[in-house]
Amino acid sequence: MREILPTLAGWHAAGIPFGLATVVAVSRSAPRGPGAAMAVGPGDEVVGSVSGGCVEGAVFELAQEVVASGEPRLETFGYSDEDAFAVGLTCGGEITLLVRPVTAASDPAFGAVAASVAAGEPVTVGTVVDGPAPRGATLAVWPGRAAGTLGATGLDVAVTADARGELALGASALRHYGPHGERREDAVTVFLESFAPPPRLLVFGAIDYAAAVARIGDFLGYRVTVCDARPAFATPKRFPAAVEVVVDWPHRYLRGTATDDRTVICVLTHDPKFDVPLLEEALRRPAAYIGAMGSRRTHEERRARLSEAGLTGAELSRLRSPLGLDLGARTPEEVAVSVAAEIVALRWGGSGAPLTTTTGAIHTAAVH
Repeated sequence: MREILPTLAGWHAAGIPFGLATVVAVSRSAPRGPGAAMAVGPGDEVVGSVSGGCVEGAVFELAQEVVASGEPRLETFGYSDEDAFAVGLTCGGEITLLVRPVTAASDPAFGAVAASVAAGEPVTVGTVVDGPAPRGATLAVWPGRAAGTLGATGLDVAVTADARGELALGASALRHYGPHGERREDAVTVFLESFAPPPRLLVFGAIDYAAAVARIGDFLGYRVTVCDARPAFATPKRFPAAVEVVVDWPHRYLRGTATDDRTVICVLTHDPKFDVPLLEEALRRPAAYIGAMGSRRTHEERRARLSEAGLTGAELSRLRSPLGLDLGARTPEEVAVSVAAEIVALRWGGSGAPLTTTTGAIHTAAVH
């Protein structure tokens, strides 16, 4: 949804109705997770995807139908083994979609939500999926305000509280309530979709490897900052336009920068005067991933210095060094792929092994 919001916001601002399909639930090996979205707008223009191609044709027709009728639909698509050309997911999974018409009248807060997402401001949208409440009704919830209604005051109050809880976690989920927001009932199903600001990727050491890591980090949706104390190296022209470049001592910059459990820190300086004080700071603060470049000898020397600085065994165990998966990488771009692969594997609980050697579900639940 985040990727297609600029287009949808343009349609909404122009008063053009469109059909929006959103994945609200998945099971087994579904290709896209909750929140994946596809929209059909003017001239049958299609943006986004809900299944990577398996059911898009059927969803296209559903989106057209809901715009024509004004009535939202809830549809589930699963695997079809009777007819290779039947509408179904060839991966064997199942997805449930809410397909609803979006107009300026039915969803007046849509533009404000899109503007907040574009500005990096956190917001959660609650949408009625099923039950006695009006299907497709939306309630947008920011940390300090809300807009819209799900049809009942009590339901709005309960959903607002839960939406702020999900927003703090950056999570999206289905929640169940009574018709007036009763907590122990499940008559009304609401999809809470959180748009938290993008996670941070902090890259220290403005070398060629940093440029490659910054590019792939930007591609993966991180807000990327590259920091180096050397002005000759930390120049914006060496990095993608979306990457922030800072000239400062790495440990001093990190000390003044907020991190959270989604933050990724990559230390590419492999110089003790930079990376030891930097890692001493990094390993004592929240982060999803802390990796450092260097040979195994450099790693052992660095670890000894950090131990002498007073870091505990538990703190040192958080360090991924040498960083990256064993792909046999040589070039900066290949090393960046190796680093990105380790970050993704750690985030989702992947083993890093070739899928041909593993069994069971390909897509696992989130770990971080």
